[in-house]
Amino acid sequence: MLVELFCFLIDVIVLKYFYDDDVIDVGTSDFNALFTVAERLEKLYGGKAHVGLQIPDQDSGSRQSIDLILVTKREAVVVCVKNISGFVSVDKDGRWVCTGGHKTARLSDPVAEAKQLVPVLESYLEQRGITLPEGYLSCKVICSNPNFRTIVSDSFPAEVITYDDWIQLKPESNMLSGWIKGAFRGGKKMQESRYEKLNLVLSTSPMWDRLELKGNKFVLGEFLEFKGDNEDIQALGNIRRSKVSKVTIQKTSMFGVAKSKLQVLYCPRDYRGEGASASDWKEVTVHSRTEVKIQPKGAAVLGQCNAERVPLALPFD
Repeated sequence: MLVELFCFLIDVIVLKYFYDDDVIDVGTSDFNALFTVAERLEKLYGGKAHVGLQIPDQDSGSRQSIDLILVTKREAVVVCVKNISGFVSVDKDGRWVCTGGHKTARLSDPVAEAKQLVPVLESYLEQRGITLPEGYLSCKVICSNPNFRTIVSDSFPAEVITYDDWIQLKPESNMLSGWIKGAFRGGKKMQESRYEKLNLVLSTSPMWDRLELKGNKFVLGEFLEFKGDNEDIQALGNIRRSKVSKVTIQKTSMFGVAKSKLQVLYCPRDYRGEGASASDWKEVTVHSRTEVKIQPKGAAVLGQCNAERVPLALPFD
């Protein structure tokens, strides 16, 4: 079964859609915020931002969702991104009270939740053979929505980067200690080999699948399957996660006359990390009525896309 190919080494797929913004009926703003923050952090401080991880928690036997982890040679940071708007304050229990549009909502303490993820990540990394230096790993909460307003800014813990602070962040000698509020320490540099191994482990950790829509819009969730004719599913079944690193699907037709088909190009996985050349790509052609099903993160309903309308790409890295 095709769905089996998504159960191998890691749980990450990227589906790229280039035409229809409304092809899937789920909100994307929260997911967009994650990638926007990740991109800006990489530009400001270098390193690598790993987005949408699902880190196994040995104590609970479940997976803990982490928005993103920024890794530089000086520090690794668990970052929780809050895309909330309105006037926000902190109550005596640390909960956030958000008021806007004649409505009031209360959120569990985001800082406490972020702090709980740190030992989970440390334990997982130790299982993968990486012991981090003391003080190397920390956590932060970033409020990236331009409509985020603080009632009493001093009431927020140092781990919180409000929107006003977020837009003022500037690199300081590429050190995370350049973050305002003294929220980061910026210690000694990690050895190159250790740094590369940490990024390798995180890049092969369980992650949410990623759906990329036109206009740099994103959805995180769980890719379920392709649906289509039996012969097409059998042809696509040759693509297995253990052997394929990337899949690209695009619609093709002959001068707009013949019925369109889906051209599926896939690249063999290179465990040496050298990357595949253009000659390594292989091709399968299927009917354009092939469909893609995805379960968005936090959604009770499935998103379903007709692949005839939108080409897509599936990097398995």
